[in-house]
Amino acid sequence: MSVLGIDFGTDCCYVSVARAGGIETIANDYSLRNTPSCISFGEKTRVMGVAAKNQQTTNMKNTVTNFKRFLGRQFRDPLVQEELKRNLPFEVMEQPDGSVGIKVRYQNEEQVFSAEQVTAMLLTKLRDIADAAIGGRTVDCVISVPSYFTDPERRALLDAATIAGFNVLKQMNDSTAVALAYGLYRTDLPNVEEKPRNVVFVDVGYSSMQVYAAAYNKGKLKMLSCVSDPTLGGRDLDLALAQHFRNEFIGKYKMDVATNSRAWLRLTTEVEKLKKQMSANSTQLPFGIECLMDDKDELLTADAFSPREDFELLIAPLLERAHTLLKRGLADCGTFLLFSSKISGLKLDDIYGVEIVGGSTRVPAVKNLIKDVFGQTPSTTLNQDEAVSRGCALQSAMLSPAFKVREFNVTDIQIYPIILKWRGPNHEDGQMEVFPKYHSVPFSKMLTFYRSDAFTLEAYYDGDVPLANNFIGQYRVQGVKPTATGESSKVKVKARINVNGIFLISSASLIEPVPPKEEDAMDASEAANAEGPKTPQKNDKQNGPANTQDNEKMETDGTEKISEGHVVISPRNSDNTGVQCLNSPNDDTEYPFSESQSRLPCEEELLVSKVLLDAPAEEKTGKEDKKKPSKPTVRSVDLPIESLVFQLSKERLDLFTEIEGKLIANDKQEKERADARNAVEEYVYDMRGKVNESLGEFLPPQERESFLSSLDATEEWLYNEGEDCARNVYVDRLVQLRHVGDPPVKRKREFEERPRALDELGGALQLVRKALDLYAAKDERLSLDASVSSILNKPKPKPKVETPPEEPAKTGGKSEQHTDQKATEGDAGATGDRSGEKMEVDS
Repeated sequence: MSVLGIDFGTDCCYVSVARAGGIETIANDYSLRNTPSCISFGEKTRVMGVAAKNQQTTNMKNTVTNFKRFLGRQFRDPLVQEELKRNLPFEVMEQPDGSVGIKVRYQNEEQVFSAEQVTAMLLTKLRDIADAAIGGRTVDCVISVPSYFTDPERRALLDAATIAGFNVLKQMNDSTAVALAYGLYRTDLPNVEEKPRNVVFVDVGYSSMQVYAAAYNKGKLKMLSCVSDPTLGGRDLDLALAQHFRNEFIGKYKMDVATNSRAWLRLTTEVEKLKKQMSANSTQLPFGIECLMDDKDELLTADAFSPREDFELLIAPLLERAHTLLKRGLADCGTFLLFSSKISGLKLDDIYGVEIVGGSTRVPAVKNLIKDVFGQTPSTTLNQDEAVSRGCALQSAMLSPAFKVREFNVTDIQIYPIILKWRGPNHEDGQMEVFPKYHSVPFSKMLTFYRSDAFTLEAYYDGDVPLANNFIGQYRVQGVKPTATGESSKVKVKARINVNGIFLISSASLIEPVPPKEEDAMDASEAANAEGPKTPQKNDKQNGPANTQDNEKMETDGTEKISEGHVVISPRNSDNTGVQCLNSPNDDTEYPFSESQSRLPCEEELLVSKVLLDAPAEEKTGKEDKKKPSKPTVRSVDLPIESLVFQLSKERLDLFTEIEGKLIANDKQEKERADARNAVEEYVYDMRGKVNESLGEFLPPQERESFLSSLDATEEWLYNEGEDCARNVYVDRLVQLRHVGDPPVKRKREFEERPRALDELGGALQLVRKALDLYAAKDERLSLDASVSSILNKPKPKPKVETPPEEPAKTGGKSEQHTDQKATEGDAGATGDRSGEKMEVDS
């Protein structure tokens, strides 16, 4: 059994597999470890990966790239509109629901696919690559996502993985994946009680840049911070070079490359190669493109380029943005103290090392910039391209029950603050910050409301988020009713960030008092239990919790322990804005809350509550454990929740899954048809050459001419009416050709192998002749001992058949046994027991 780790990138993807031998990065069908994030649609089939990249120039309008930037976003999103300004050769349109649609011509008709569908196509290709390398079916995987991905983007990627048939064990931030790949194999990490080792990672990829820090102890990893720029990456360096040569071509040849999509694509491809050459060479490099545009068959050349001077001058604005991000990352690299709300910044002396990952960190100017900011030379301990996929594969192995991995605790963080808004009974608005910046995930918090009817909660991101709309989702809690006295009921709502970094209201429950009759029944039941033998009682959720400490619960998600804080939204004030933090059953301290506050006054107490939760049971409760728990007087009733989030509905998800299944079946059928056609074509060309050269003498002249005519007719048929036929037509045609072509091939093979067979036969005959001559000459080596010769030459008498006497049935078994024994002895005496005679000879 194997599990996968997938690095899903904007430009290319990497797949690593965890199996018994360790972590291995898989090569694709082109023997390359990186698979381009590219899908090309043809008249009958689709191709993905390297094959699609190779068709990008010839099938430009139907080849889709950079679709990761469209996941979970609306068409009018500023980031999407900025992406469309990059001269994308394919058509992007707005769908009726406002999402992004990608329009291509496929199967001779115009079709529109969503970003989730196109992503699922690429994931299907990655799964096929893994299946071919492993030799079996793989389903479980961990997929990486950029740390700056928001809730809609994460949900969209999960939907795409579901369409592709994956079982996603976890969506892992690529920052955490790199940190895990760095720390798991380290044996020199400080002990848990010692000061942690702080490491900063700088990731400059194809389209984004991230700076994050992690703290390591033995068997423990905690992410500290992460800052990012989703619009600064290696392709921006390529764009700066392309704009430079565009301007040079305009002045030199009066030709604007940007007006021609194919020419612009070729230019960006060539400047990417030039950038890689400049990263490894400090000499001047020539640059030229042949037949760029306007059907001019000439070599367009530019002036020699100095990589250390001109290039850095061109990308100076981009380097300034990178410098600002590095500075912000250094200031933001704070250790979030577990039992305190204070964030303390790291000093340069506190940083153990700076690791770089991502292909664009190979640019010397970027390396020098990192060195200037952090004061030390960046290290390249990790594989800059495969670190993310290897970290995901490690996490996948840790989550899979089929693997035993060294115990290593990973604590991830939420980089955006999340606030929750609601409307009170008197139509007044309220809000609170549920999860502050850099809060640990996964994590759950319990909120308590007092309501008499259904109410709505809305979740938003707070602060600077790369999303046009900070809205996360709307959650309506239904089934709320007032108490028997007409007062507001107590409603507990659990807000949660799961292992995938997705926010949700996971549950809501109504806390209501138990009616007196039910209390009497419970008392009678308790009395009966007291008189009879004591047996363990099953906890019934309908009868309420066993104690009143509902605010201190533990829950397990994967291998992580999740603690819950408990906050009460109380209507005790007239404006219904009181916020109460319950850290113990008797804590009635009420805190005023205003919208201008960036954090709750009770946040420290929530963290103290986590200390109690993580402590042993005897330390938490102390002497209270000796007290008999009070009789439950309330019960919890689950309430239905209607969620409105940016995610595919179940109907659309099932529809897209069905469509993808049909497309896979069509691709398989088309591949089999193409393979059958190629087999006929290959046979025609192969046999024609052989008949004209080596097979001609093994065919009668008339049959030879007839066969050549048949081959020529088949070739003409292939390129005319046989261009697009069903698979069985090609198979039948090949069978007909083989019926004529296989016999001369067999005759030729027999003719070629006959001399060798005759030589072998002659050699065997010579050996036999030599042995007979030696025997005739009475050679001592072939003489036999007299006793042995007598044994071998002794004639064998005919076996005697004795008729067994008729005896009563009751003694039949014994008589048969006696007769068989005598017959056996007789045969031994007549024929001679070889073992006995051999013993005599030996003696």
